[in-house]
Amino acid sequence: MRSDSIWAVVCCSRSVAGEMFFPEGALRVHVYGKPVDMRKSYDGLCALTRHTIGQDPLSGALFVFINRRGSQVKVLYWDRSGFCIWGKRLERGRFVSDWSKMRSTELDWMQLKMMLDGIIESRRKLRYSVPISARKAA
Repeated sequence: MRSDSIWAVVCCSRSVAGEMFFPEGALRVHVYGKPVDMRKSYDGLCALTRHTIGQDPLSGALFVFINRRGSQVKVLYWDRSGFCIWGKRLERGRFVSDWSKMRSTELDWMQLKMMLDGIIESRRKLRYSVPISARKAA
């Protein structure tokens, strides 16, 4: 039923999914370093942001939450008129492979884009492999 990996774009004040992407220089990205129940929505993620991360969810920063399997991510942010949640579910691969090494941290915009695209920064390699049939065609 869900053939692509993007499973939800929910914006409370805008209908254009492309507006999730912001100017790169002024954006702060906070990644929560523990697994999160993906059933949480606006109120639950706001509470985690405020009480566990210790940040103001109205600040305009992006707050990234990853599920226990590491295959889903939700990004909570405030866009001047309401909260928005952007989500992505991977069909293959993981955003986090080892939770024991994961810590709450702040990323820059480029690191977030690389994480969502599957590029592991320390090794500069994709989190998935290209099928043999695709390699032969190239």
